Amino acid sequence: MDATQARRWLATAVSEARAGLAEGGIPVGAALYGPDGALLGRGRNRRVQDGDPSTHAETAAFRAAGRQRSYRGTTMVTTLSPCWYCSGLVRQFGISRVVIGEAVTFRGGHDWLAGHGVEIVLLDDPGCVALMRDFTARHPDLWNEDIGE
Repeated sequence: MDATQARRWLATAVSEARAGLAEGGIPVGAALYGPDGALLGRGRNRRVQDGDPSTHAETAAFRAAGRQRSYRGTTMVTTLSPCWYCSGLVRQFGISRVVIGEAVTFRGGHDWLAGHGVEIVLLDDPGCVALMRDFTARHPDLWNEDIGE
């Protein structure tokens, strides 16, 4: 995947993450893009805002995309390495590629996804790292709740 395109798509997810943080939530954002590059859905972690532990950024973007005949050729873009729950969603529905802003502050299931044929594009974006480091330092209890610790 072209790095310029990946970073452009990541900007959509970062916008969602920042919106979530402004709402008092966890700053993780995601977007689902179609094989043709069209934005299908975008979302952010809304566990805190909605009181719903299943509303991770990737699931919110997936739900916003609506029903698709197939998810083959689609790309999930996320500011943070996907947790096991969201990695399972990618695998279950055959999403072909995951673009990840960073995996420094949290290393989810992306190696497992790669082992199952999902293309992984890890950008190591400094802005995504800074956003999560700041959040986890300020809200360790909320972050640990989010990752199930």
